[in-house]
Amino acid sequence: MQINDKLTREKVDHYLKLTKKAREKATPIPNEGTKDWDQLEIMLKMADDYSSDARFFMDNGDYVRAFGAINYAHAWIDAGVKLRLLDGHGDDELFTLP
Repeated sequence: MQINDKLTREKVDHYLKLTKKAREKATPIPNEGTKDWDQLEIMLKMADDYSSDARFFMDNGDYVRAFGAINYAHAWIDAGVKLRLLDGHGDDELFTLP
């Protein structure tokens, strides 16, 4: 078994694209103006902020922090799907489905 333990720009870029795809695919379930909608907005802002941080770190050559940040971003989106605040449209590769 060969372990690939090198964090490269290409590897981080792969996860940035994967998370962007997840963010675009997942659609809101609750209606605007509800408590669930407000909670979803907080979660998506966290995802967007972490994605932005990941891009910043990557652009500055800090692949470790970029990798950590993009994983947090994806986790916020995935949590939205798991909590049924976002519809993952049956995609069990991008999301941990309910």
